[in-house]
Amino acid sequence: MKSAVENLSPTRVKLTVEVPSEELQPHVDAALKSIGSQIQVPGFRQGKVPARIIEQRVGKGAVIQEAVNEALPEFFGKAVDETGVSPIGQPEVDITEVPMADGEELKFTVEVDVRPEITLPDYDGIEIQVDNLEVTDADVEAKLTELRERFGTLVGVDRAVESGDFVSIDLKADLDGEPVDAVEGVSYEVGSGNMLEGLDDALVGMSQGETKDFQAPLAGGDQAGQTADCTVTVQSVKVRELPEVDDDFAQMASEFDTADELRADLAKQAEQAKKFEQGIQARDKVLDHLLDNTEIPLPESIIEAEIHQHLEQEGRLEDDEHRAEVDESTRKTLTTQFLLDSLAEAEQVEVGQNELIEYLVMQSQQYGMDPNQFAQLLDQQGQVQGMIAEVARRKALAAALDKAKIVDADGNAIDLDDIVPESERPGDVEELDDDAVETTESEAETTEAPEAETVEADKA
Repeated sequence: MKSAVENLSPTRVKLTVEVPSEELQPHVDAALKSIGSQIQVPGFRQGKVPARIIEQRVGKGAVIQEAVNEALPEFFGKAVDETGVSPIGQPEVDITEVPMADGEELKFTVEVDVRPEITLPDYDGIEIQVDNLEVTDADVEAKLTELRERFGTLVGVDRAVESGDFVSIDLKADLDGEPVDAVEGVSYEVGSGNMLEGLDDALVGMSQGETKDFQAPLAGGDQAGQTADCTVTVQSVKVRELPEVDDDFAQMASEFDTADELRADLAKQAEQAKKFEQGIQARDKVLDHLLDNTEIPLPESIIEAEIHQHLEQEGRLEDDEHRAEVDESTRKTLTTQFLLDSLAEAEQVEVGQNELIEYLVMQSQQYGMDPNQFAQLLDQQGQVQGMIAEVARRKALAAALDKAKIVDADGNAIDLDDIVPESERPGDVEELDDDAVETTESEAETTEAPEAETVEADKA
């Protein structure tokens, strides 16, 4: 088999492939066997029909069509290996010559988007400045308040709803006069913003037993994004009363005997959180430095397909403002992917089985799934390679961060190894934040096999 590559743009190539008849013949034989097992010819047992009889019955074009359709993914894969390109997205196949006579070659071309070749800037020893480590009394009080809220009690009040209150509500939504969803007795913290848009504004000022109508875009389902007519009824209003901070509370809420010991420990926790913030800031600034100093061309067809899929799922194809937001987000995500993939290659990053398992367990927890079921789902959906690429990107960014010189605003050197205690470090995988690398819905890291065009018999 011969293959050649032509660069159409920095992100798109055209492969020209020529397959000798002897390499195609095993696929022709398999096609004859498959077709022969499906037809009945008087005088021959099913599956024992000679090839010439099969060709007479169904036409040689049909045999070649099935052989080529089955063989194309294999030959495309070989062409990719020979040329060294890194395809992404859906290839476009054009079969230029069909071997209808003995000894003729199969010839086809494939146009496909590819990963751009990227020249990384020098990042060894770059200086990254982060904020000073400052733990204030307010930081400690915030930690203490979080702890008190965990042990707080809800008490009913006879007044209008205020932000921060806890309410029990009935909520329903109609779309074009048809009910979409309805729930009763749902507990909700006013101001949290984790239900329907506009619900907080509607609730503030309402009283127990009062009903109010408002409009809001639906947050999920097939009709996500469409504006629904919503009705909320307040069943009860409660406030959270927090326990006093004393020795009794310290003994109830922690392993400490006194409130002073508890405050001292919370101060340490606040300091560790500030160090963690420094690490996140350093990570983000290293990534920004690489992005700002690297030219990364993007495949427009991949971006457009991603945007269309995203908007179609939300039912917002005509929303130009949202389209612009999705366009910006998609470009940033794909740019970051390409950069970190090149960085992983430069750093010769390898992903071990334990690292992949650790990452899968972490992701399964975020989705509230059993790790084994989550792994099986990924395997069924063909996303395991995507997960491996995700871990590699995180490790690559961690490697670049490790080579940087991190200082605070006063010029003091910061050792990132001090940020996360050794007992809590997840191997070599950088876990400062989950937003470092996002995977586009189109799964750009996955190479897709081409779908063969139907080979018409009269094309010969």
